[in-house]
Amino acid sequence: MADISISYLNGPDVERLALTDDEILAAVEQALHAQGSGRTVIEPRVHLIPESSAKGHFNVLRGVVKPLGVAGVKVVGDFVDNYKRGLPSEMAVLNLFDPETGMPKAFIDATGITEMRTGAVTALGAKHLARKDSRILGHIGARGTAYWNVRLLDRLFDFDEIRVLSRRPESRDGFAERLSRDLGKPVVATEDWETCVRGADIVVEASRLPEPAPLLKTGWIAKGALVVPYGTMSAVELSLTDIMDKMVVDDWGQCRKGLPFGALRAHVDSGRLSEENLHAELGQIVAGLRPGRESDEETILFWHRGLSLSDIALGHALLEKAARLGVGQTLRFA
Repeated sequence: MADISISYLNGPDVERLALTDDEILAAVEQALHAQGSGRTVIEPRVHLIPESSAKGHFNVLRGVVKPLGVAGVKVVGDFVDNYKRGLPSEMAVLNLFDPETGMPKAFIDATGITEMRTGAVTALGAKHLARKDSRILGHIGARGTAYWNVRLLDRLFDFDEIRVLSRRPESRDGFAERLSRDLGKPVVATEDWETCVRGADIVVEASRLPEPAPLLKTGWIAKGALVVPYGTMSAVELSLTDIMDKMVVDDWGQCRKGLPFGALRAHVDSGRLSEENLHAELGQIVAGLRPGRESDEETILFWHRGLSLSDIALGHALLEKAARLGVGQTLRFA
């Protein structure tokens, strides 16, 4: 048997490769198009809970992106109190394989990938579902994925006003300062949910609550807004779905009844969101099979649970860039 080697990209390698905003968006949009066109395999995530979901858990995501010729499995931990140990709340690894032979291809630090791909799906959802003239962003949450939500959304919309909120003052103030520096514009750290959300054209709810709590009130949502909730524990009222003209998800298989966690878990379990009243999956819209926003008056909900396909697409993009630039290591596997 011939020697088998795998590519290894550690955290510093991923930082050195520095995928641009446009490279991130293009890679994830390609995966969404493949999904909408029926050229992917996606398995619903599974969870490993060492002690309690309130403390933290592992997500295991699996999929195949056929146009890229890559299969992948990502394991990501989500532990809410990691900041007390000086650690990010989410850390991840991605394994890539040849889907024809099962041969391992790469092992990648996917912590940054998780953050970038989440932000890209949020931004691409807004590209198709938000009003083109959206000027105000209200963003709840300051964990790792939040930075890329705001950064990539602003790349597409160039907001006049960005409001952010998180539970701890030092977290929200530091988050606003980082974004202001990187985006070159003021970012306002708000002190309460209503100030952050009311009147915003795009609302992103990316909190990390220990248990469900309806902190985001339906009455604060402006007519014609796009609302993107994706916290592990729900922070929205059951009435949120009542005001929506369209409801879109990234993958219904990960949103359907019988699965744990998610911002709209109670809405699915109570029938307020179902396969019957679901407008589309985002991939169907990206592939042109279903319409996105059709008028400025539509109030739209986009719930994404996280796609292995976007992790795989970004891992593939990193490997290709690493090969061009000579970054990373080659490890003997067999």
